[in-house]
Amino acid sequence: MTTTTVETSPEAAVRAAPIGAEDQMRADLYNSLGVMLAAPPDMMLLQQTAGLAGDDSDLGSAINALAKLAQHSKPASAEREFNKLFIGLGRGELLPYASYYLTGFLNEKPLAQLRQDMAASGLTRAPNSYEPEDNIASMMEMMGAMIVGRFGTAAGVTRQKTFFNKHIGPWAGHFFSDLEGAKASVLYAALGAVGRQFMEIEAEGFRMSAE
Repeated sequence: MTTTTVETSPEAAVRAAPIGAEDQMRADLYNSLGVMLAAPPDMMLLQQTAGLAGDDSDLGSAINALAKLAQHSKPASAEREFNKLFIGLGRGELLPYASYYLTGFLNEKPLAQLRQDMAASGLTRAPNSYEPEDNIASMMEMMGAMIVGRFGTAAGVTRQKTFFNKHIGPWAGHFFSDLEGAKASVLYAALGAVGRQFMEIEAEGFRMSAE
């Protein structure tokens, strides 16, 4: 996986738009999950993760646990863990793709539907990325980008809700639960707990939002 998995098509204009503090924090968490899931973390990313601080909520406690583990992790051990989870000999312990979680197979209808929606939004897979677009890192990156308008105008709640409910909500929580309980997970077990809690909050937030 690469750290940049999607980009705008040449004809799509990019316009930054100011957003609220809460939405910025949501986007930051999506981005943090995405970058940790895209490739093994280097020392800088581990240090950045170690600097995270949560409140006394369940999500905040999970963030604090992740930060503590990141503080005591080294790039070499994190890379070994990442490889066991996502690469392995032939395949890793987990297959972090929407198609696999929703159909049991790779490169199925969920990927085709995602590509259609990406094209409609002026997004395309980055030329240096060889992962199918429905991998979890791309999903987190795209959602964070939509919130802040990284690839165009910042998406409103309705558009965010539609994307989340169609492409993320049906499977990401299950993936993060599997990551939390995977045999090879230590640092990534903590990341899985953060992701699981965050997906629950997002799903409930969108459920409560006006249609």
